[in-house]
Amino acid sequence: MVLLLAPAPPLSPAAAGRRRPRPAASTCISCSSVGELERSASPRPGASLPPLREAKRVVLVRHGQSTWNAEGRIQGSSDASVLTPKGEAQAETSRQMLLSDSFDACFTSPLARSRRTAEIIWEGRDDGLIPDSDLREIDLYSFQGLLKHEGKERYGVLYQQWQKNAANFSIDGHYPVRELWDRVQSCWERILAHEGKSVLVVAHNAVNQALVATSLGLSVEYFRVLLQSNCGVSVLDFTPQTRGGHPTVCLNRLNQTPNSPVASGSSGGRKTSKRIVLACQGTTQSSSESSLGGMGYAPLNMLGTIQSQKTAELLLDLKVNSILCSPQVAAVDTATAICEVQEAADCLGADCVPRYVEMKNLMELEIDDAFQAKQKSFGEIVQSGWLGGMEYRLLERLCAQSKDAWQALLNELPDDAASDRVVVAVGHPAIHLALICRCLDLPIEYMSSSIWTMAASV
Repeated sequence: MVLLLAPAPPLSPAAAGRRRPRPAASTCISCSSVGELERSASPRPGASLPPLREAKRVVLVRHGQSTWNAEGRIQGSSDASVLTPKGEAQAETSRQMLLSDSFDACFTSPLARSRRTAEIIWEGRDDGLIPDSDLREIDLYSFQGLLKHEGKERYGVLYQQWQKNAANFSIDGHYPVRELWDRVQSCWERILAHEGKSVLVVAHNAVNQALVATSLGLSVEYFRVLLQSNCGVSVLDFTPQTRGGHPTVCLNRLNQTPNSPVASGSSGGRKTSKRIVLACQGTTQSSSESSLGGMGYAPLNMLGTIQSQKTAELLLDLKVNSILCSPQVAAVDTATAICEVQEAADCLGADCVPRYVEMKNLMELEIDDAFQAKQKSFGEIVQSGWLGGMEYRLLERLCAQSKDAWQALLNELPDDAASDRVVVAVGHPAIHLALICRCLDLPIEYMSSSIWTMAASV
């Protein structure tokens, strides 16, 4: 797995004292741009969802590019824009990507740009679309229809609040983000009540963000953390509890697109110049024998060697400047594969001199002996909540370690806002999970949550 994180601009000293950073990513599990937030208390994943009798998968798709997307105009819940030719092509690509998926129903926003996307993706399937007005895009009232620069010019401080503090943004007597969070709760009631085991939902950026966030127990402060690209696909798996109650939730994919997840130079449509890529080390023999993956100092097995090479090829779309890795053999071997491919990438001629990519060990990415000892006590592979068997003190240690690791990674990025730089961190999925939770400012309990799977970590 490769996670792409795009750090935010530095905060003012006052803000830095109150807040700490969180991320954005890409491929199988991809987040969006790293901003800053103050976390409010959140329920556990699935706590706000209705009980289920059987497992269910929900696939979320954002509409393709619209005419107002292309113009840079604020859409909100207005229905004046339609898909551009590019948007139609994006929807067709999504249709091909989802062609092998067996869906029982398709819920869609009634707005033209979303409905047309749904029609393209749903083409050839028997059942009709299910329009749901609560799936319309966020209501932005007086902002709707304005070009973004017009919003800034006309509304000044109010527009700045929308950009910087959307959770508390108020306009025309309304709190749009809070209203959206409330609205999608009723959407979940209807979506999860449908008898189908696999449901497609075609909607909008803000709506799909809210659907993902509310399913995971994340509050309105997480608006703009989980950005959705045009025709980006997010997948949530819901499993009923054996004793009843709220379902467990697994985030299977987030904002997956058919294009290269690292090539565009943007995150959720926003330009980025500095990137931190988390690349999990390849598998070892112990990876298939423990729910915690390959710990210790075993080398890559054959599958792990293939994985490391494929990861290196994926990262060819980036110009990597430095690679930091755990001292574990598997991590070093994976990092070496990435480094060798990067250095040779621009060297096709006989007299070419390979580009230098700095590679060094980072102890903060190491999984210590306590975790390795705990690994031996696991008798079976856990498919979800795979750190759930960890003692709280070990999770605390891992959480504290991730703070130092994240700071070390940030230190690799230049302060110059104009400078491009890509840093790759290679390590065990457990430390990457801790880094993700730290960047998202999630409570330590989320580290053992069922929203993470082994399948998403190797």
